[in-house]
Amino acid sequence: MSLSMYEAAIPPVARSLRNLSAILAKAAAHAEARGIEPAVLLQARLYPDMFPLVRQVQIATDIARRGLARLAGGECPAMEDNETDFEELIRRIEATLTYLDSLAPEQIDGTESRPIELPIRGETLHFNGQSFLLFFVLPNVYFHVTTAYDILRHNGVELGKRDFLGEP
Repeated sequence: MSLSMYEAAIPPVARSLRNLSAILAKAAAHAEARGIEPAVLLQARLYPDMFPLVRQVQIATDIARRGLARLAGGECPAMEDNETDFEELIRRIEATLTYLDSLAPEQIDGTESRPIELPIRGETLHFNGQSFLLFFVLPNVYFHVTTAYDILRHNGVELGKRDFLGEP
């Protein structure tokens, strides 16, 4: 049995985003329990030249939504990058998950060889659908979800590997 493009794309991205949502809920509870202003965590960075937590979440959801829309050959709903608290970030993830749920297998399956052009920072990257999913979309989602996890863990939120991976 072969793995379809839909199965390689939607379930793992959705799972990562659901796990990120749960991580953010833990971070909000952590901040409240310890009297930490949420903005401290939301604006935390691993290093000065890296994006803060809030931006990591925005990028993870943007890559998921835009990447899978591009693979499906369509457009996705735009989102403003104006979240200022954990609840808003969780709602952003929920909206992204709702969009992913709207994509049908027939929109994604069979796109392995679809040409994908991605304008980025003054150049255009060229992929086929499979390489776009495996070497751009998935690694980018995982990078930004991991970085969000790392920022929160570094700032004392009690998280473990199971929080990142989710329940089997």
